[in-house]
Amino acid sequence: MESPEPTIRIQEYLLILKRRWLAAATSLSVVVLAVMLATSFKKPTYEAEGTLKFTRLNTTSSLTGVGKEIAELGSLDEKTTAIDTETEVIVSTPIIEKAIEQLQLKDKSDRPLKPEVLAKKIKVTQPKGADILKISYQDADPKKSASVVNTLMDVYIDNNILFNRSEAVAAREFIEKQLPDAQSNVRQAEVNLRQFREQNKVFDLEQEKKSIVASIEDLQKQITQTRSQLVDAQIRAGTIRQQLGMDSRQAVITSTIVQDPRVQELQRELQQIESELAIQRIRFTEENPIITNLKNKQSSLNKLLQARIKKVNSGKTPPANSNLQFGDIKQGLARDLVVLESTIQTLSTEIYSLSQLQIAARQRASMLPQLEQKQRDLERQLQASQATYSLLLQKLQEVRLAENQTIGNAQIIAPATVPQSPLPARRGLYLVTGLLLGSMAALGISLLLEAKDKSIRTVEEAKKLFGFTLLGVIPSCQKGEKTAGKNDSSEASVPEIILKANPDSIINEYYWMLQANLKFLSSDKQPKVILVTSSIAKEGKSTVSANLAVAMAHAGRKVLLVDADLRLPIQHRIWELYNRQGLSHVIVDQAELKSAIQEVMPNLDVLPAGAIPPNPIAILDSQRMESLIKEFASSYDYVILDSPPLNVAPDARTLGRMVDGVLLVVRPRVLDTANANVSKQVLAESGQNVLGIVVNGIIPENEPNGYYYFGKEYSAQKNPVGAIAGTLGILEPQKADSISADK
Repeated sequence: MESPEPTIRIQEYLLILKRRWLAAATSLSVVVLAVMLATSFKKPTYEAEGTLKFTRLNTTSSLTGVGKEIAELGSLDEKTTAIDTETEVIVSTPIIEKAIEQLQLKDKSDRPLKPEVLAKKIKVTQPKGADILKISYQDADPKKSASVVNTLMDVYIDNNILFNRSEAVAAREFIEKQLPDAQSNVRQAEVNLRQFREQNKVFDLEQEKKSIVASIEDLQKQITQTRSQLVDAQIRAGTIRQQLGMDSRQAVITSTIVQDPRVQELQRELQQIESELAIQRIRFTEENPIITNLKNKQSSLNKLLQARIKKVNSGKTPPANSNLQFGDIKQGLARDLVVLESTIQTLSTEIYSLSQLQIAARQRASMLPQLEQKQRDLERQLQASQATYSLLLQKLQEVRLAENQTIGNAQIIAPATVPQSPLPARRGLYLVTGLLLGSMAALGISLLLEAKDKSIRTVEEAKKLFGFTLLGVIPSCQKGEKTAGKNDSSEASVPEIILKANPDSIINEYYWMLQANLKFLSSDKQPKVILVTSSIAKEGKSTVSANLAVAMAHAGRKVLLVDADLRLPIQHRIWELYNRQGLSHVIVDQAELKSAIQEVMPNLDVLPAGAIPPNPIAILDSQRMESLIKEFASSYDYVILDSPPLNVAPDARTLGRMVDGVLLVVRPRVLDTANANVSKQVLAESGQNVLGIVVNGIIPENEPNGYYYFGKEYSAQKNPVGAIAGTLGILEPQKADSISADK
C-alpha cells in the first residue's frame, strides 16, 4: 500500500499558498513581468556551428601501425565512450583559456573573460550513431559566434596533436632510461648461464642423460662379467691350494727357492748323501765312522741349504711346511696359483673401479634434474632479458616515429560559418521560465512568511503542541449565516450565542459534540465543575463557555454559568443581564447568591461577575470561593466557570485547584507557540487537571486533512453526534436520553 505522506505534504503546501495568497500572487506577477520585460529588450542572438570528426587511430598510425597505443582513442569505463571524454576535453579550462587568449575576449569590465563564463555558452552535442561532435556558440555578434567556434576547434586539434606528441616524448625518454638496464640484464644472464655450464661441466644435458644411462647399463654388465671371472678364478685357486697344501704366498716362496741353481745343487748333493747314508746303514751301524761322516756331511749340507734358502728368501726363514721337493707338476701348479692370485687381485681391483665409476655415474644422473631446472631458469632469464631488450629497441623506434607525427585523432569536416539570420525568439519558453521562476519565488516567499509566523495555524499543530486530548473543534462563522451578534467573536466585541440565536447553524453541531465528549470523558468520575480558560485573550473562551452551557442545558442538564473573570467580565453583556450583583458581591457577602443568579433560559442560570474588585486574586483565592464552588456543585448538574487567560493573570491557576477539571480553549492564528508553551508550563507546574482542549475559530477549508469540514446538509435534527465523533477521531458518546428528548 502506498504511503499517503507525499499527498499530505502537497496539501500542506497548498494550504500555505492559500493562506499567503497575496504575497504569492505578488511574487509570481513580479517575476513573470520581469522575465517578459527582459525578453523584450534582449538583442537578437546568432548561433554558429562547426563539426569535428573523430577516428580511433589517426591516419599515419593506422597505415604504418607505429604508435597505435599512443594515438588510439579509448575510455577507462565501459559505460562511457571516447567521444564522451573528448566532449569534456573540448570545454575544459585549458582549451577555453587558450581560445580566450587568441580571441582576446573581454568582459564588461574590459578584463579577460573567465573560462567558466564562455564554457556555459558553448554547446557540444553528438549526433546519435556518428563519431562526430557538433560545437555551437550563441552571441549577439554573428562574426564572433563563428570565430569562437573555429578558434575553439583549432585549439582543440592543436592540443590533441600536442598531447599525442607529449605522450610519445614521455615514452621515448622512459625507454631510453630503461635500455641500459635491459642490456645489462642480457649480459648478466649470458654470464650466469656460461658460468653455470662451466662449473657443472654441462654441454648438452639431454644427450648427457642418455649417455649416462647407457654407461650405467654397460658398467653393470662389465661388473657382472668381471664378478663371474673372479668367482671362477677363486674356485680354481682354491683347488690348487688344496693340491699344493699351501697358499699362494707359500707356493711362490717355495717355487722361488726350488728354482734357485745353488739350492738345486745342494739338494742334489743332499739327495746323494742321503742315498749313500741309507745304503751304508744297511751295511754299518750308526756308530760307524762312515755313517757318522755321512751324517756330518748331511748336516753340513742342510745348513748350507737353509742358509741359501734364507738368502734367496731375502733373509726370511721359509715356512715350516715348505716342501722343497717340487716336481714339475707342482711347480706348474704353483705358477698357476700365482697367476690366479694375480688374476683375482686384478679382477677385484677392476670390480671396485667399475663400481666407483657406476656410483659416480649414478650421482651425476641424480644431479641432472636439478641441473636441468637451473639451466632452464637461466635460459628463461636470458630469453626474457633478450625479449625485453628487443621490445624496448622496437618501441624506441616506434615512438621516435610517432613523435614526429603531426596528425591527431580529430579533424574539422565543417568549419563554422557566419550566421546570416538570428535565432527565433522563444517567447513561450521565456513565459514558461518566468512562470516556473515565479512559482518558485511565490512558494519560497510563502514558506518564508510561514516560517516567520509563530502562530498556531491548524488543529493538528495545536494537538501536537499541547499534547492534551482534543475534545472539540469550533469553526468560525461562515459567510451568510445569521448570528445574534457581530461576526467577530473576539473578546473586544460581544460574543454570540449560536445555539440560541441561530439554532439551525452548522456550528451548533460542534458544541453538541463538545458537551457529549465531556459527558463521556471519564467512566469513574464525571467532571461537574469545569473551568474554561485560554492562553491569551481573544481566543473565544467566553463564547465557548456560553455556547457550551446552552448545549448542556438543551441536553436536559441543569447548568450554572459563572463569570469568574473579575478583570474583564463579559457574560452579562452576552446575555444582556444586569451586573449590579454578581460573584464579587456574593464572595464579600454584599449580595445573596439567589438574588445574584439570573435564569436566562430553561435549565441555564448565569452568575455575572459583579463589580470589578481592585485585587481580584485576593477574593478568588479564598475559603469563601471554595465553599461557593462546592455549593454550586451540589445544586447543579454542571458548573462552568469563565476565567481570565492563563498568561494574563494567576486567577485561572488558582481556580483550577478548586474545580474538577480545566478546559483549555485554543484559537489558531491568534495563539503563538511561545504563549502556548508558557501556558502549558503553567498548567504543568500548578498541577491542573486538564480535561482537554477545544480548538476555536478554525476555518475547515484551511485544515490539511478536511476532518473538520461538514456540508450544510448536516443539521441538528440528524443526530450529528455520531457523525462528528467519527470525523474527529476522538470520543464517540452513546445516544443519551436527554439528547433524544431535546430533539
